[in-house]
Amino acid sequence: MEAKPCSNSRVINSTLVLPPDTNNHGTLFGGKLLSHIDVAASIAAIKHARKLVVTASTDSVDFLAPVTVGQTIHIEAYVTWTRNTSMEVFVKVLTENLMTAETTICSTAFLTFVAIDENGKPSQVPEIYPETEQERRLHESAKERAAQRREQRRKSKAFAEELEI
Repeated sequence: MEAKPCSNSRVINSTLVLPPDTNNHGTLFGGKLLSHIDVAASIAAIKHARKLVVTASTDSVDFLAPVTVGQTIHIEAYVTWTRNTSMEVFVKVLTENLMTAETTICSTAFLTFVAIDENGKPSQVPEIYPETEQERRLHESAKERAAQRREQRRKSKAFAEELEI
């Protein structure tokens, strides 16, 4: 499989924040933003793998600024690192006031996806390589995030085993 640049997987989705998308404070529901993030990230993963994917983890979602009615959100996602069958996707969300053109980074996130074959089994993905400085920084720090995810998953499994059904 031939390696691909991060840029090949880049996706930018935009949407207008409307009243039904917001809470009683007039700000975007966190769950609504998470849904937009998951969709954009999954498209980036599919573009890289050219296979169906499933979300394996959503971690490090940081809500940095509120998003209000009438603002536009721009969700940028791309694959930053790969293993045999998995892909880490970085997502950056910008808000834009369409009247003033003011933009703010309102959220960042890392998600992991696993490519699957027609039988729903994990399937190999191409390696990825960075081209820009930002892509290089994210690519170089990905192994550490992957180790943290593995440890968190181990802890989550242990906790789940302790819970009563």
